[in-house]
Parts: sequence; C-alpha cells; structure tokens
Amino acid sequence: MRKIQITALALLTLFCLGTSAQRARRVSTPNPYARYTQGLPFKMDAVKAPFIPQNKVTITDFGAKGDGSALCTDAFKKAFDALEKKGGGKLIVPQGVWYTGPIVLKSNTELHLEKGAVILFAADETLYPIIKTSFEGLETRRCQSPLSANGATNIAVTGQGAIDGNGLYWRPLKKSKVTDGQWKKFTGMQEGVFKRNDLWFPSAGYAKGDSLADMNVPRGLQTDEQWNEVKRFLRPVMVSLVGCKNVLLKDVIFQNSPAWNIHPLMCENVIIDNILARNPDYAQNGDALDLESCKNALIVNSTFDAGDDGICIKSGKDADGRKRGMPCENVVVDGCTVFQGHGGFVVGSEMSGGVKNILVQNCQFLGTDVGLRFKSCRGRGGVVENINIRNISMFDIQGDAITFDLYYGGKSVIEVLESGEKVNNIEAKPVDETTPEFRDINIENIYCRHARRALFFNGLPEKPIKNIHLKNVHVSADVNSDFFNCENVTKEDVVLTLEK
Repeated sequence: MRKIQITALALLTLFCLGTSAQRARRVSTPNPYARYTQGLPFKMDAVKAPFIPQNKVTITDFGAKGDGSALCTDAFKKAFDALEKKGGGKLIVPQGVWYTGPIVLKSNTELHLEKGAVILFAADETLYPIIKTSFEGLETRRCQSPLSANGATNIAVTGQGAIDGNGLYWRPLKKSKVTDGQWKKFTGMQEGVFKRNDLWFPSAGYAKGDSLADMNVPRGLQTDEQWNEVKRFLRPVMVSLVGCKNVLLKDVIFQNSPAWNIHPLMCENVIIDNILARNPDYAQNGDALDLESCKNALIVNSTFDAGDDGICIKSGKDADGRKRGMPCENVVVDGCTVFQGHGGFVVGSEMSGGVKNILVQNCQFLGTDVGLRFKSCRGRGGVVENINIRNISMFDIQGDAITFDLYYGGKSVIEVLESGEKVNNIEAKPVDETTPEFRDINIENIYCRHARRALFFNGLPEKPIKNIHLKNVHVSADVNSDFFNCENVTKEDVVLTLEK
C-alpha cells in the first residue's frame, strides 16, 4: 500500500513540475510581437501569439490519406476531438493533398501544415451545411466555411503548406475579367447558367439566389427549403473566425476562396504574420483579408494578391452593424505588400460600428486599382477616426492613389471612372445615426509613381470629410485631384506631377 501511495505522489509531483515548466515557458519566452505596439499614436496593449500545449498528433493517425481524392473530413474532426480531450495541441498535416469538407478548429489547438502539404476543400455543396452567420456586414445565412472557429480561444494555423478553397466551383464569372480561352474553359467545366452572354453563374440555384439578392445577401427567404434552393449562391468565406480570442495565422498560403478569403469577425488579439492570401483577379468578392469588428490585431510581413480589396477594415453594415456596435480598433499593419485588387489598404464600405486607432506603415501597393481607399455611403452611420498611415510606396495604380468616396455604390473605382457616372454631391440630407463620418486621418510619406488620378476626396455635404492631414505626399498621375465636401484638409509638401 505504501508503495502505491509513493508512486501516486511521484506522479502527482511530476505532473505539477510539468505544469510549472509549461507556465514558466509561457512567462519567460520573449514576445517577438511586442515591438509592433511600441510608440503608437494610440494606446494598445502588446499582442502575444496563442499558447498551444505541446501535445501532437498527425492527420494520418486518424485514417486520412493525402492522395488528393480520399475524403478526409472525418479524420480532421476526429483529430481535433482527440486534441480537445488532451487539453489541446498541434495537428500536423504532412506533405500531400488532403481533400476534405469543412474543418472546425477547437480551443488550444494548432493546425500545422508541413512543407508540401495542401488542404484542398471539396467542390461539393452537400458537405457544407447552411448556417446562421454574418456576411458583408449583415446577419444572414451562408454555407459553412471550409475552415472555421466560433468562440474559440488560443487557435493557430501555421506552416509552409497551402489551403485552397476550390473557389471556381462556387463563384460567378464575368467575361470582361477573363480571356476568351479562360471563358470557354471555365464555363464549360460544369453545369451553369448564363444570365447574359457576359455573365455566368455556376448553377441554376445560384442564378435564383442572385435574382433575390441585395448585393450578395438574399431577401425574402423564409423556409429551409427556400434557402436550400439557392445554396450555391450562399458561397462562404474560406476562413471564418467568429468571436475568437488569441489567434495566429502564420506562414501559410491561403488561396482560391469561394468568397472572401480570410474573415476574422469580432475577434480579439489577432496576429497575421508572413502569410500569402491570394485569389485570381477574376474572383468575384475575392477580398484577401477582411478584419471586421476586431480589437487588437497585427497584420505584418504578409502578401495579399486578390481580385477585390486587399487589406480591408470593416465593422458591420447599416442597422445590423450599428446594433452590433463593435468598432474595429487597435490595428497595426506593417511591412505588407498588396498586388492587383480594388484597394491596397481599405476602410469600408461596411463600417457602421466604427473604425478607430489604426496604424498602417512600411507597405507597398503594386498594380492595385487604388492605393489607400476609404469608402462608405448614406445609410451606414459609424465614425472612422484616428487613422494613421505612413511610409507607403505605390506603383502602377490603375485608379486613384488616395480615395475618399462617401457615395460608394458597389462598383470599383475603375468601373466608376470608365462609366463616367456622376453623383449628386451638392444636395445635403438631414444628419442622423445613418450618416457616416470620416475624420482625423493622418497620411504622410507617400510615394506613388503613376496613378490614373492622384487624389479624390468626395464627402457628403451634410457631413464633410474632416481633418485630413497630408504630409510629404508625392504622386505622379495622368489626372489631377478633385476635392468635394471636405473641411480642414491640410497639405505640407504635397507634390502632384501630371504625366499627360
């Protein structure tokens, strides 16, 4: 009996020592991200990478095969369930193509892709149930995201592999965005519906959903049967993180998403480091990153290459966003590159909960439609304030180097410029909770070689853009700048050179 007692005591001692060692490691390990929150023009606590227990499992332990055809959905679920029972840990995905349905991350877990590992999400809508969620700032229903977490704490996606959302299966296609060869190939790959000779939908259900939609959110659907009739239209964001705390996305390639690529929503303490988020330039609603109603976020050393907005800050749309009332705040963007896309760094248009305390620095935008893009419209409400942008280099900007447009209507800047459409920016409307406001924005050390138009500031007459400070801004462009409904726009060493 005494031997048994001693053994039990020894095991308890070893457990306590192990736990103490883990705690010591958590306390003593230097925080490499602390430097990003030092000397900011606003108060922001340091953000740390999540702590993941040292338990490890491999996806092959649960019967998965990386041959590109065997469905691994059950294996991923079993793996995360097993880690959850252990208190958390790392799921290792080795080299191979792992074909799967939705993956759900659990608290205290890390999805780690080794070099050569590809997680390919299945092109099969039956694997993605319709769930209640938020999309484009509105409460609605969508198909479950390929990779998701809801209410999780301490989660990470890391490694040198790639995550592919099989987006072509879900997305519509505009003929103007592809070559003739691509148009013929893509529209012939699966059953689809032509709305016109220049617009193609991937299914009849998608076409029906589009006919019922306000932007990308269908209206008037009451029953589950009605929602299922338009299921393909409810294409999901690829990475959906809702209400999570302590999040790390590091080193991984995220590509080919059904809709938005990465969408942290109402999350706290988010680190996005050295990732590549990319979509083809013809991807409809293929935003690379949409950070919505999040607090304390670092977006650093990453590359974004998309057919829509690159790095985008949001906080909900119209009444839904105002009811949520959660601003996107305390965000640092540092050392990032954005290719193509509608905007390099973007605020809006869904900003009804407000946006504040943002620093963007040391970035480069190459070939984007707009460099710095601020957009909203009447009906949104919300306040965008204390935005600080510095040390930005741009080249070959297809539209404006810097845009403030409070008449956003869903079109890209290029589409608006080419259409020649005008807006009534003279008639004032009553100011109420639906009136958006942009104020107190500092922009300095901006260098742009070749833009179509230099600067475009288009505010509301009832609520002008206010307190915009431009310092050391050098832009060469085909067309000079336009300023409408602005107050206290200061310019120090602003040099605009016309190329035509």
